[in-house]
Amino acid sequence: MNRDKKCPLLVKSSLDDKTYQAISSGEAGWKYLNFAARTMKQGENWEGETGDNEYLFVLLGGNFTIESSAGTWKTWNGRKDVFSGMPHALYLPPHSKFDITPSGDFVDIACGWCLAEKTYPARLISPADVVEMGVEYRGGDNASRQINSILPPGSESSRLVCVEVYTPSGNWSSFPAHKHDIRKTDTVTGKLMEASLEEIYFYKMDKPQGFAIQKIYNDDRSLDEIAEPHNNDLVMVPKGYHPVVAGHGYNVYYLNFLAGSDQSLASTDDPDHKWIYGTWKGMDPRIPLVTVEMNCK
Repeated sequence: MNRDKKCPLLVKSSLDDKTYQAISSGEAGWKYLNFAARTMKQGENWEGETGDNEYLFVLLGGNFTIESSAGTWKTWNGRKDVFSGMPHALYLPPHSKFDITPSGDFVDIACGWCLAEKTYPARLISPADVVEMGVEYRGGDNASRQINSILPPGSESSRLVCVEVYTPSGNWSSFPAHKHDIRKTDTVTGKLMEASLEEIYFYKMDKPQGFAIQKIYNDDRSLDEIAEPHNNDLVMVPKGYHPVVAGHGYNVYYLNFLAGSDQSLASTDDPDHKWIYGTWKGMDPRIPLVTVEMNCK
């Protein structure tokens, strides 16, 4: 793991390894969440076994064939890159062997995994499934962004949650800021008000020199970090609020994996900034940045 000296929550990508991003729960210092991203050319493969974990593979670019003890799947209408269409994903339950190969010249693929308490069936999630589960245009004005649900709360998953977010150039995202680090329930109804979740932000930029700025902080500022992620970098969010802004001139993508106390996104807003809700005049006309019609035919 290549942590940035200026911000220990920022993990820089590797430039000379097919597995160009990787972090284990042990390296992160938390309990559940693991992540890796890698590219493969024709003739290369990624082979493994899920063990006691549930895995979610997300297709970032190209097409894949996955042969596993739980079934075989092949994509044909993937995306050239994350700015060229909607995602495919594959969920695998514990104790599944897998072998991934490119269906074509290359594949760029990410994977998040965590310990699973229950076993759910393996399944391919298509771009059409993502659209059906929910493509949300959130915020407004220069806080407009697009959220594609891949493994949202309520999915057949033990703990994993996964979404991808597109933030147009210069816009704010994950804002007004929120946190999810303490499990809270309503004392009367028992409704979950905030989950305790570990989270990663895995970044892609639409231009190689692009960047974003992310702040990670808590109420008493005992945690107060500013990260500058570039293409293929990762930001860990162990606790605290974590807003993002896209550098001017650069559309920013991030893939969120979360795991923790609940298969949920229940969170608490920073009370200093809640007033911003309801002030927006309209959605940024650049939204949506990607649609299912953009996928390869």
